[in-house]
Amino acid sequence: MNSKQRSMLKGLAMNEPSIFQIGKGGLTPELTKAIGDALEKRELVKINILKNCDEDVNIMAEAIAGRTGSEVVQVIGKKLVLFKYQKDPKKRRIEI
Repeated sequence: MNSKQRSMLKGLAMNEPSIFQIGKGGLTPELTKAIGDALEKRELVKINILKNCDEDVNIMAEAIAGRTGSEVVQVIGKKLVLFKYQKDPKKRRIEI
């Protein structure tokens, strides 16, 4: 992903609400599956890391991206944005 594509995705993510929150329990297999399912449907997902989560946000972002096959678009503070293309080209909402 180049910088223009990343910039476009950041702009789209600004208006999106955080649909997941990761707290004290950390990153569980169930949460990873739910994030993967949301990425399949939405393509762009924003996640909020709560203050009571002890893990580093950047490490967590890379772990989620690796497990879901997505790409980290942005990490700002305790929020991260992930992107994954829809498998079916006819159902893609975002073209980069």
